[in-house]
Amino acid sequence: MTNTSRYVALGDSFTEGVGDWDPESPNGVRGWADRVAEQLVLADPSWEYANLAIRGKKMRQILDEQIDAALALEPTLVTVYAGANDILRPRIDIDLLMSRYDDGIARLRASGADVVLFTGFDASGSAVFGRTRGRTAVYNEWVREIADGRGATIVDYWRLREFQDWGYWDVDRMHMSAAGHTLMAVRVLEAMKASHRIDLPALEARPALKRAEQLRADAQWAREYLSPWVGRRLRGVSSGDDLQPKYPVPGHPLRASVTA
Repeated sequence: MTNTSRYVALGDSFTEGVGDWDPESPNGVRGWADRVAEQLVLADPSWEYANLAIRGKKMRQILDEQIDAALALEPTLVTVYAGANDILRPRIDIDLLMSRYDDGIARLRASGADVVLFTGFDASGSAVFGRTRGRTAVYNEWVREIADGRGATIVDYWRLREFQDWGYWDVDRMHMSAAGHTLMAVRVLEAMKASHRIDLPALEARPALKRAEQLRADAQWAREYLSPWVGRRLRGVSSGDDLQPKYPVPGHPLRASVTA
């Protein structure tokens, strides 16, 4: 086992950092995992960080493509969020899906790594994604059971009610904004009982829209974001198909490299 503390982040767009747009970062996004890694390195420069997450990945892809790759890096800490893209599909065998997830988490824990898991977000405030609320609740109970059985830490996204404020979400209404990723980094570090020096940004005030204005805004969102998203799924393609992991080789994330 390596003497270096090594953090490896696994998952989809949530962990890659989509919504926290940053042209200086790999794949053009920063994200909460980068921010967590930066804080770990600032507290102890012996930490290294790899991020294997790629947007659009479903559970099986994450388990098949990222678990072995993570284990090869000999991690001491792994964060995993998988299943959100499966929940959004028309059909899903959630029990089979989560049984496989349990197997993957068991392998990570057997390596000696600490593991942090996430429950799914309560999307009840979304007219479109709120329809998956029941599935997400079942998913969450599975995650809690897996965490209990495998000795993993949970970040209970479902219960983080501050994320119901749309100021924490990107204009696509699907991914957290930079403010949301910053807040998530704080909540992850708190769950890990790790120190940090993150200042939470003030949210911009969003004026209430009149009904006609809201309808126009919703129609524009559907044209620019919802329709392309649905179209990719109908074609069986993903926005991450041509992307590689942003930090496949352990090291210091960009900003930690500058500031450490």
